[in-house]
Amino acid sequence: MEKEENVARLIESLKEDDEHVRVQVLELLEEIGSPAVEQLIEALSSGEKNIRIGSAKALGEIKDPRAITPLIETLKDDNKWVRREASGALSKMGESAVDPLLGILDDADWKVRGAAAWALGSIGDKRAVEPLIDALNDESGFVRGGAAWALGSIGDKRAIEPLKKALDDKSGYVKKVAAEKLKNLE
Repeated sequence: MEKEENVARLIESLKEDDEHVRVQVLELLEEIGSPAVEQLIEALSSGEKNIRIGSAKALGEIKDPRAITPLIETLKDDNKWVRREASGALSKMGESAVDPLLGILDDADWKVRGAAAWALGSIGDKRAVEPLIDALNDESGFVRGGAAWALGSIGDKRAIEPLKKALDDKSGYVKKVAAEKLKNLE
């Protein structure tokens, strides 16, 4: 019970404005590890933005697979900083996050699809190549850019032709990312 109370106090400290305090709290939560996961998952729905951001960050460092589904749900948070931290946390989960991330590449929300693409690129699993090639046709430039970046980061030769086609994308950003990533593949 005492450990749970300590974890709860630490999580509550994540709302502090002092970044140094938040960094130290995150280090302690990461050190506690798995026993803190359930409370960190609960904290993802806190009314405090900094608590949600810190909880996602800590869960990414702990890398406990129990956090994957709640982190995916957090990709729908109203706050972009919370969504970014959840995406970053998922990218640290490794292979265990690949299938759930592939499952949200067709989410109705472009921010969720884009976050999934970026996270898949960070993980680097070749199972994501074909779905990411499909994501190059997404209506959102953010998703297409994420898919281009991810394909180049994974480094699979199957991405060469689709990335060449992305050089004609209507978005200058997507063109730039595709060109940069093609250099690594050819």
